[in-house]
Amino acid sequence: MPAEPRPTQTAARPFRPPTPVVIGILGGIAAGKSTVAGLFAARGLRHVDADAEARRVAADPQVRASVAAAFGPAAVTADGLDRGALAARVFQDPLARQRLEAILHPPIRARILAQLEAARRAGESVLLDAPLLLETGLVDLCDEVVFVDAAAAIRQQRAAARGWSADELARREAAQCDLERKRARATRRIDNGGELAATGRQVDDLLAALEAGTA
Repeated sequence: MPAEPRPTQTAARPFRPPTPVVIGILGGIAAGKSTVAGLFAARGLRHVDADAEARRVAADPQVRASVAAAFGPAAVTADGLDRGALAARVFQDPLARQRLEAILHPPIRARILAQLEAARRAGESVLLDAPLLLETGLVDLCDEVVFVDAAAAIRQQRAAARGWSADELARREAAQCDLERKRARATRRIDNGGELAATGRQVDDLLAALEAGTA
């Protein structure tokens, strides 16, 4: 069964649609959304990565102080947050997750909106990669929404490669919108259950259709 593929650094023809677009990405945990996001970025889309923005927010001393006040000093490190310790807490306690989101989500959202505005001014298309795209309402800023699909067995194998048990995967998925709601909101689908080359061809086909106005 294929492990989660990783994009290579081969050159690709830049994506040049008639009008810049914002493409959101959805999918189950360990479906390979980051891999697909990398393929879009290789075609010249600006990759707006909520996880990267979250790490930058977590490095803010004021944010770390707020998290320490809410969850104790063991929840923070010298330059960020103890993501493992916090995950163990918030994926079992919905109220704790809400407290953490109340601290982190507003500054993360502000950074994402700033990047989208910068891309708009520069005339760039965007791949918006946010785990809670639906839950935070960021999906409403997208012109297209791609659902990255992979069979449950493949996702479980990839999650196990990250050191997650089946129970841990289930807990993390329970903290997000269910897959059927994500599929229903998507306008496009990419099957990422096989080889990277096949996934890349699907990305190329989708972008070619958007360029031609036939998608």
